[in-house]
Amino acid sequence: MQNDNLKSYLNLHLIVFIWGFTAILGALITIPADDLVWYRMLIASGFIGLFLVAKKKSFSIPVRELLQLVFVGLLIALHWIFFFQAIHISNVSITLSVFSLGAFFASLLEPIFYGRKVLWYEVFFGVIIIAGLSLILQVESGYINGVFFALASIILGVLFTLMNGKLIVKHDPSVITFYEFLSGFFFISIYFIIQGKFTKDFFELSVNNWIWLFILASVCTAYAFTASVRVMRKLTPYTVMLTTNLEPVYGIVLAYFIIGGKEKMSTEFYIGALIIVITVILNGVIKHYYKAKE
Repeated sequence: MQNDNLKSYLNLHLIVFIWGFTAILGALITIPADDLVWYRMLIASGFIGLFLVAKKKSFSIPVRELLQLVFVGLLIALHWIFFFQAIHISNVSITLSVFSLGAFFASLLEPIFYGRKVLWYEVFFGVIIIAGLSLILQVESGYINGVFFALASIILGVLFTLMNGKLIVKHDPSVITFYEFLSGFFFISIYFIIQGKFTKDFFELSVNNWIWLFILASVCTAYAFTASVRVMRKLTPYTVMLTTNLEPVYGIVLAYFIIGGKEKMSTEFYIGALIIVITVILNGVIKHYYKAKE
C-alpha cells in the first residue's frame, strides 16, 4: 500500500509538471480564452471517448451521478476560461503564482466535504503561501486584473477537485473525465450559439494554433486530467492541491526560458515562489511524520 502511495505521488508530480507546461501553451495559443477551452474540451473528450471504446469500457452511469458530472464539467469549463483569460491579460508567472492559494482553500473546504477535522498545519501552510503570494503581488501590482481571474479559476478548481474526490470512489477515472469534458463542451457550445459565434472565422486557425491545441488537448488534458483523477484514489484532495502548488514553479521556470520577455519577473517574485516550494516540501515531511505515528 505504501509503494502504491509513493507511485501515485510521483505520478502526481509528473502531472503537475505537465500542467505547468499547459500554461505555456495557453500563452502560445493566440485565440480567445473561451474559444481555446471549447476546442480543448472537444478534442480531449474525443481522445478519451476513443480510449474508452478501444478498451471496451462501459459508458453507463446512474442518472443522479451523471448530473453531478455535468455540473463538475461546467465548473471545469469556467475554471479553464478564467485561467487562460488571466494568462492573456497578465502573464504565465502571475497566473500560476495565484494558484498557490489552492491549498489554503482546500484546507478550509475539504473538512466540510469529507467531514474530517481541520488540521492545524494545513491552515498554517496555507497562511504561509498567502504570505508568499502577497510578496509577489506587492511588487507586481500592475497585473491585478489577471490576479482576479486567476483567483476565480483556482476557487473553481478546488471545488471540482473535492467533488471528483467523491466521484472517483464509484467510477472509472476515464469515464468521469469523458462526461465532464463533454458537458463543459456542451455548455460553452450553447453559449456560443446564443452569441452567434460559430462563424467561418471561428474555425479558421493557424497551423501553430492547431499544433498547440492538439498537444494541449491530448497530453496536457486527456492524459493529465484523467491521471490526476486516478491518483485521488490513493491521495487526499488536499495533498493533490498542495502538490499542485509546484505548478507555478514548473510553469514559471519554463516560461522564463521558453517565452522570456514579460515573463522575467522581479527578485521579490522569485523569493515568493521559493517560499511556496519550501511550504510544499514541509507539508510532505509533516504529513509523513503524522502518518508514521498512526
